[in-house]
Amino acid sequence: MSEVLSTNGLRKEYKDTIALRDLSITVEKGQIFGLLGPNGSGKTTTLGILLGVIKPKKGTFSWFGNGQKDENRKNIGALLETPNFYPYLNAVDNLKIVSKIKDVKNSEEAIERVLKRVNLWERKKSKFKTYSLGMKQRLALASCMLADPDVLVLDEPTNGLDPQGIAEIRSLIMDIAKEGKTIIIASHLLDEIEKMCTHVAIMKYGELLQVGTLEEIMTQDRMLMIKADDLDKAKKVIDTTDHISIIDEPVGELLIAVDEKYSNAEINKLFAENEVYLSGLRDHKKNLESTFLEIVK
Repeated sequence: MSEVLSTNGLRKEYKDTIALRDLSITVEKGQIFGLLGPNGSGKTTTLGILLGVIKPKKGTFSWFGNGQKDENRKNIGALLETPNFYPYLNAVDNLKIVSKIKDVKNSEEAIERVLKRVNLWERKKSKFKTYSLGMKQRLALASCMLADPDVLVLDEPTNGLDPQGIAEIRSLIMDIAKEGKTIIIASHLLDEIEKMCTHVAIMKYGELLQVGTLEEIMTQDRMLMIKADDLDKAKKVIDTTDHISIIDEPVGELLIAVDEKYSNAEINKLFAENEVYLSGLRDHKKNLESTFLEIVK
C-alpha cells in the first residue's frame, strides 16, 4: 500500500479548550479509515485541519507525500456539513455550479456518471427541496465525486438518516471503496463504523486513544456479563482486582472485561472467595461499541 495521508503532532486549542492533542496517524491507499469518538472528541476539528479550513496551533500533515499544498485538495472530495445546495434548482443544475467551481472537464458526462452512481439519475430534474434527507446526502456524495478524486473525506455522512437511509449510504460508501478509492470517515455511530471500516482511530477529548485495523482494535480483553444479588459488593471486588474491569452497568447486571488467561470458573471462584455469589455468568459477544467503552474507560 502507498501512503495517502500522514499527520504528525497536530494540535488545536480554543482559549482554555484543547480540541486536538498532538494527533499522529497514517492512512494508506484503499483503506476505509474511521475517526471514531463521541461529540467533542476532535473528529471534525481533525478533518477541518486536513482540508485547510482550520489552522492547527502546531504539527504537520501531508497528503499523497506532497505536504500541505493547496493543489492536493483537487484530488480530495469532501463532505463536512449538512448538504447545502440551491433548493429551487434540480440535481443537474446544482452540480453544474459545483462543476464550474471545481473546474471539472466534460462536466455533462461527469454529472451523468455521478448521478447514476448514487442512484439519482431518475430524479435528476427534481428540485433539491423535494429530496428526502437520504437523497440529499446522496447528492452530496455525487458532488464529492464529480472530479473523480482518489480520496473522499466524510464527516457524519449518515447523521439524521432513518435506518433505510443509513443502509443506502453505507452500501454506497462500501461500493465506492471497492473502486480503489480511499475513504476517511468521521462518525459517532459505532455500529456503522464497524460495518464499513477497515481501520479505526478512537478519540476522546481530542486525544488519540488507539489506532489500528478493526481486527486489532477489537482484540481487547474478553467480556462477561455477570449477575449477583449484591452488585455493589461485586463492584468492590472488581475495584481491587487488576485483571477485571467494569465496562458497562445494564440494569441488574455488570458487563466486565477479563484478562484472556482467566477462565470463567476462575472468575466465579474469585467472587465466591470474596463472598459474592454469582447468579449469572455468561460470555458477551464483543462488538465495536463494547470495545470502544472498554478503551475509553
